[in-house]
Amino acid sequence: MKQMFLSNAIEFKEIDQFQPGAWINLVNPSQEESLKIAEQFNIDITDLRAPLDAEESSRIATEDNYTLIIVDVPTQEERNNKSYYVTIPLGIIVTKHAVITTCLVPLALFDNFFNRRIRNFYTFMKTRFVFQLLYRNAELFLTALRSIDRQSDKIEAQLEDATRNAQLIDMMELEKSIIYLKASLKINERIVKKLSSHASSLKKYPEDDDLLEDTLIETQQAIEMASIYENVLNVMTETSASIISNNQNTIMKTLALMTMALDIPTVIFSAYGMNFKDNTMPFNDLPHAFWIVILMAAIGSASVFIYFFKKRWF
Repeated sequence: MKQMFLSNAIEFKEIDQFQPGAWINLVNPSQEESLKIAEQFNIDITDLRAPLDAEESSRIATEDNYTLIIVDVPTQEERNNKSYYVTIPLGIIVTKHAVITTCLVPLALFDNFFNRRIRNFYTFMKTRFVFQLLYRNAELFLTALRSIDRQSDKIEAQLEDATRNAQLIDMMELEKSIIYLKASLKINERIVKKLSSHASSLKKYPEDDDLLEDTLIETQQAIEMASIYENVLNVMTETSASIISNNQNTIMKTLALMTMALDIPTVIFSAYGMNFKDNTMPFNDLPHAFWIVILMAAIGSASVFIYFFKKRWF
């Protein structure tokens, strides 16, 4: 899918025909679409399609006609009927007349740009647009980490009565998400630092240094948050395993104590259930012997239950 957008001081709109200063957004483009764009802007087709590989690493490559920037972007993935965060590559290609973004799936990263919620966003200010994308991406990482923290809080609230592995699996998935995010953040941090250096090939506007500095601060803050949440999840995982094991032991202990309490009526009923030639069992001649035996069994079981209860074994 290919979309083209153009903005000026008054409006931001989607266009059908390319105009200089436009933003071209490619979402999982076909080989034919990629070839047309590559030929039009004299871009190596390999660079244009590199971000479509989910395992592509982040990097900056400077060529004669363009600069390629690949960064990792957080997105959600369905696993076990639940949404978890992963990262996918986003390619940003800055040419003389356009900014081209390419990725595998539609990204929430672009929503604020589509809706003109970003201050001083103009497609023709190509370098600033790139830095605004990077800043917004850092904010999305922070949002993803806060979401993971909220999910872990919900799981923690369920741990007290947990007896199955569902909570452990959920926490393992959250921990995996944080590992993905943290690894991507560290690589993105290097990209931002490289862009901040004087060796960067991108021409900066006067305010761009502040924007890049803010982006670096947000990225480093996200890395610190990821480290904290990762440690918390590690502790929670170990604790939850102990709680689940303890709850299962409690259930087994309760069942064992109930079995011991019910052994008394079992012994009594077994004795009265045996057949003898000359039956001389106690209460044999009484008219209500059955109910007397039932009462004895109930009193025996109740006595054992009371004893266990006073010992706080239940």
